[in-house]
Amino acid sequence: MRNLLRGFIVFSALACAVSLSAQTADEIVQKHLAAIGGKEAISQVKSISMETSVQIMGNDAPSKTVIVNGVGYRSETEFNGSKMVQCYTDKSGWMVNPMTGSTDPAPMPDDQYNAGKAQIYVGGALYDYAARGGKVELLGKDATSYKVKLTANDNTETVYVIDATTYLVKSVLGKGKMQDQDVDITSTFSDYRKTDVGYLLPYSIDVNLGGQFSLSIAVKKVELNKTIDPAIFAMPKPAPTPATVQPASAEKPPQ
Repeated sequence: MRNLLRGFIVFSALACAVSLSAQTADEIVQKHLAAIGGKEAISQVKSISMETSVQIMGNDAPSKTVIVNGVGYRSETEFNGSKMVQCYTDKSGWMVNPMTGSTDPAPMPDDQYNAGKAQIYVGGALYDYAARGGKVELLGKDATSYKVKLTANDNTETVYVIDATTYLVKSVLGKGKMQDQDVDITSTFSDYRKTDVGYLLPYSIDVNLGGQFSLSIAVKKVELNKTIDPAIFAMPKPAPTPATVQPASAEKPPQ
């Protein structure tokens, strides 16, 4: 009887191990999509408009974000009397960053654009990743989380830490630049809430840029499927510099 019991325990342990190893990265992603409402709920969201509060260096900065699915993403943040803008489309990105000493819109560097362009998609970068040329890989699992790496079609790599119980994304790890230096960017998500169509969004986001800079975002208001003019995603032309008027030269009186 003892040997039979021991054999049953070993068999059960092996069965659990096989079951665990059989769960692929794609299956984990599909469970994540189901956890945030499922493809049916996600497909009902054509646009998202959010009002948020951003804590930057101890200051509260009001911010607005607009997403039109597959078309564009735009965020505007008021900080110290200036407006910071980040905008992504399916083709390119641009920004206004007064911290660089300029208030004119400028094209976004390719690496920054590639790191953030998936924000134009409702459901996030993991939604329909294969259709956009991406692939996923299971990096590992600990007691509470899975680590899934997404490699986009431009070879940009992002690691998603997904809760092993809820299948909600706990954090996202990627690369970026700060003052022309490469930094690791970690975004942590919490306080998920359900929208009217059943789609879940995180209402609390903490962003850490390599330990050099951090900010916290609190979502205050969410509206779905508002009509958004896609023209807001086009980069405006810089304001023309006033031409310097040269004084008319005095004519010499005839001799």
